[in-house]
Amino acid sequence: MNSFENLGLSKAILEAISELGFENPTPIQEKAIPVLLEGRSDFVGLAQTGTGKTAAYGLPLLELIEQEEKLPQALILSPTRELGIQIAEDLRLFSKNILNLSVVNVYGGASIDDQIRKLRRGAHVIVATPGRLLDMIRRRAVNLSKIEYLILDEADEMLNMGFKEDIDEILATTSEEKLTWLFSATMPPEVRRISKNYMTDPVEVTVGTANATNVNIEHQYYLLNNRDHYNVLKRVVDYYPDIFGIVFCRTRKETQEVAELLMKDGYNADAIHGDLTQVQRDRVMRNFKNRTLQLLVATDVAARGIDVDDLTHVIHYNLPDELEFYTHRSGRTARAGKKGISISLITPRDERKVKNLARKLKVEFAQVKIPVGEEVCERQLLNFMHRVQEVNVEETEIAPFLDGINEELKDLDREDLIKRFVSLEFNRFWEYYKNTPDLNMKSSTQKRAIRASDRGDSNEDRMFINVGKKDGIDVPRLLNLIHKQCGVRGKNIGRVDLKGVFSFFDVEKQYTDEIIKGFAGAVVGGRTIRIEISGDDPTQSSHRKGNSPRSGGSRSDRGGSDRRFSDRRSSDRGGYKKESYRDRKRKSEGSRYSDRKRRDA
Repeated sequence: MNSFENLGLSKAILEAISELGFENPTPIQEKAIPVLLEGRSDFVGLAQTGTGKTAAYGLPLLELIEQEEKLPQALILSPTRELGIQIAEDLRLFSKNILNLSVVNVYGGASIDDQIRKLRRGAHVIVATPGRLLDMIRRRAVNLSKIEYLILDEADEMLNMGFKEDIDEILATTSEEKLTWLFSATMPPEVRRISKNYMTDPVEVTVGTANATNVNIEHQYYLLNNRDHYNVLKRVVDYYPDIFGIVFCRTRKETQEVAELLMKDGYNADAIHGDLTQVQRDRVMRNFKNRTLQLLVATDVAARGIDVDDLTHVIHYNLPDELEFYTHRSGRTARAGKKGISISLITPRDERKVKNLARKLKVEFAQVKIPVGEEVCERQLLNFMHRVQEVNVEETEIAPFLDGINEELKDLDREDLIKRFVSLEFNRFWEYYKNTPDLNMKSSTQKRAIRASDRGDSNEDRMFINVGKKDGIDVPRLLNLIHKQCGVRGKNIGRVDLKGVFSFFDVEKQYTDEIIKGFAGAVVGGRTIRIEISGDDPTQSSHRKGNSPRSGGSRSDRGGSDRRFSDRRSSDRGGYKKESYRDRKRKSEGSRYSDRKRRDA
């Protein structure tokens, strides 16, 4: 294997990274560093999460900076503040032996005045989130006209978060002579377009297969009832006593709720999401990195800056809607050549999504049986015995207490002593798990029976709404729309299926009427919203029949079916006239939401 000494790096950089434990370059570092050190061309680097992309561009960048010039020479754009903070910290560590080199971090959630003062004192490298940097540009607080190197880190995520317009505006203030380096874990079409629009004949380096997951990750899924999500999460965590991982949720609210439930139940857990202040986020990340926390519950966006080694598990509390999100989530574990497990908690409706992920990623997903109470207790007991064997005995310190201990235990024989000793750990788990039910759900072969059961036993209704992906809708935006319009919170919404121009979601039955009434006559982006109770199969167009006040309309007197796009006139209940596909498409294309995804989450 090549060494860093052979890549052309200076002695100052080599000494710094040696102290950090860098021994041999990763494949992306080995291929990218020599090209970037030449400082002659644009560059596209594609590599999986956790393969050292920050060092791949950071080390050559530091070599190219002119220390004498106290002007911003390099700009690194990051989608999230966590990632930006991590990048800036890494660059400072890499450059510790380079005198007077200044790296300034610019991101939302912190004092903009402090950041402006640091920039005015002189910065060679700016690491910024697009939103905060754009704010500074508009205030004329930063001058980017001398920027020689622009690095787009996690380019795919910046586009997913809706930063394209911000990036365009920022780049308009930079020199046309600059070099652009783009680094990404995946290469969706939007990222490919960035390379065409912003670069000239870039050198492209791909390590592994684009959009592929780490081969050291074992992919598993548990099949469960939607109502059992939290109980299954606890059971999985208890089954892996030494787990150190991240639990991914789809919304900030769900993230906070799951973390609070875990903490209430005695787990070392906490949440990180966009509603936290920067001080709170820093505290949570500090605790997680030093392993005071065993579980970090996070949203996709907030987790983008998490660079923690030795994670054993990633748990998908809900599967993400995008392939790239699953790749990024799973890539938090199995870093630096180590192995890890990615666990998905899914309902029968998600089985098709798992199969699609397996096909597109070319990996195998293994269905794993949810452990029953006896299995959890056994794992905990064996783990306890392993800890007993591995414990470090402080002979000198414990010696003064041994006589008293022996006296206290003198009436117990060896077998009785072992039983009592083990029971201290065993009893608390057995007490909880001895009467717990089997949470395993039947596989897809039992779906019809499951749906029939759901109709009788489920406390949720399946809802149809006539907005979807082509309207710029994603899951957080749909949940926000429901809450804003009806006051129903995300925790009361279950499974969400986003289609092109319509969507489906589950809601607790007690809130169905509120949702239908809340959307009656509602108009979003120029489009009249239609919402009603759907049939059980989200791929079918028919709806539940019968004269129900929840359906937003009644069947005809002649017994006609309640078709999705039936011909209805406007009414106080929010009905609307039949539209042609062309009219619906025209409205859809003209009513894109202008608000971007979470900024600087």
